[in-house]
Amino acid sequence: MADIVSSEKRSQMMAGIKGKNTKPELLIRKALHKLGFRYRLHEKKLAGKPDIVFPKHKAALFIHGCFWHGHNCHLFKWPSSRADFWRQKIKRNQQVDKTSFDKLVSEGWRIGVIWECSLKGKTKRSFDYIVAETARWLCSEEKHLEIRDTK
Repeated sequence: MADIVSSEKRSQMMAGIKGKNTKPELLIRKALHKLGFRYRLHEKKLAGKPDIVFPKHKAALFIHGCFWHGHNCHLFKWPSSRADFWRQKIKRNQQVDKTSFDKLVSEGWRIGVIWECSLKGKTKRSFDYIVAETARWLCSEEKHLEIRDTK
């Protein structure tokens, strides 16, 4: 299927997508702060620059967009235009994620990922569930957390 907007317009739209301080990040941060959790943002010294870092809990939280990280959910669909470019880009993002997670784990960090599909779409979870599950994980000894849609 052909794109419904010009390539110039599509380029402009893609350039406008933020990499940090996204709406999902802001919502999660605000809710966790309200519960008393204190954190740092986009810690450059840590592999993968986690979106939210909880030093007291030795936990790094990533809020991943399903498209950019190639998540296997209803929100992700391989683009039909420039297919090779997008396959390379998304596969590279996945490899960078794996390398970053491995490095963080080897340094003793716990890793959490909240997927975009858990926050929006037809199979999203309740926001209260996402916040409660994240808070529970932060207070636990569990090494990993992954919150995705209900499917």
